[in-house]
Amino acid sequence: MKRMILLLALLFLAPQALAQELMTLRDVPYGKHPRQVLDFYPAKSDKPTPVVFYIHGGGWRGGDKKTNPQAYLDKGISVVAINYRYTQNGVEEKVEPPVKAPLEDAARALQFVRSKAKEWNLDKERIGATGGSAGACSSLWLAFHDDLADPQSDDPIARESTRLYCAAVNGAQVSLDPKELREWMPNYTYGAHAFGLPSIQALIDNREKVLPWIKEYSPIEHVSQDDPPIALFYGGEVPVVGASPKDPTHSGIMGVKLAERLQSANVDVVLVHPGQPHPQYKNAADYLIDRLTK
Repeated sequence: MKRMILLLALLFLAPQALAQELMTLRDVPYGKHPRQVLDFYPAKSDKPTPVVFYIHGGGWRGGDKKTNPQAYLDKGISVVAINYRYTQNGVEEKVEPPVKAPLEDAARALQFVRSKAKEWNLDKERIGATGGSAGACSSLWLAFHDDLADPQSDDPIARESTRLYCAAVNGAQVSLDPKELREWMPNYTYGAHAFGLPSIQALIDNREKVLPWIKEYSPIEHVSQDDPPIALFYGGEVPVVGASPKDPTHSGIMGVKLAERLQSANVDVVLVHPGQPHPQYKNAADYLIDRLTK
C-alpha cells in the first residue's frame, strides 16, 4: 500500500525523477541483521558506471542511509548508501570491540556491491567512499586498511576486495587513540563508546589494555604508500594543533595531522578547511565526480 501511494505521488513529479525512483533498489540486504541493508541508485549508462559508496554519520550510534544522489547520477555515477549495525548492536551481540560491528559491516557491504557489479552494471574498480563524521571515519578506515578479501573463502562475496579507488569525507575522525587526540586537542572527548567504555577518561585509563583495538580501528594507523587518493573537508575554525576548538569531534586539526601522515607516505591528499580553500574542489562531491570520471 505504501509503495502504491509513493508511486501515485511520483506521477506528479518530473518524468526523470519518476524513472529514477522506479529504478532505485531500496533496503537490499547484505547481511542478516535488520540494519545490514543498502539502497542502490543506478546511473543510466551503456557501460559499467563508477560508484559513490555513502556511509552515513551519527557517531556509529544513530543516523540513516537517506541521501540525495542526483549530483552523481547526473554525471553517470551510481550511488550506494548503506545502513550498518550501531555500536549498541555490537554490544548486544557481544562484538568486541563494539566498533567492529559498523566497520566490518561497511567492508561487507562494499564486498557485496562488488559482487553485484555485472548485474548492476558497475565498474568495481572505480568505487569512491564518502560520508560525514563517523561515516567519514569508516570511509577512511576502508581506504587505508589492508584488503580484507579472503581469496580462499567458500563465500564468493568474501572473496571480493575491500580496497577503494578514492575517498572524500567531511569532518572525519582519523584516530581513536585518546593519548594522540589529547595531544592534538586537550579538550577532545569523543570515541570511548567504540570500545564499550563510558567516557574518554575511562578510555585513557584503559588505553594500554585496549591498545590493539585502537591500532586496528584508527584509520591513521593503517596509512601506507599504496593507499588511494584522499580528500578531507572540514568546517568550523581554522585548525591550530594544540588548541581547544569548539567542536573537537569534527575539527580540522585531525585533517592536518592525517594529511601530514599521508604526505609522508606519498599518498595524494587534498585538505580543505577554513583558511585553506581549494581552487577546484569546494566539497566532497566535486572531488568524487572529478576523480571517478577521469
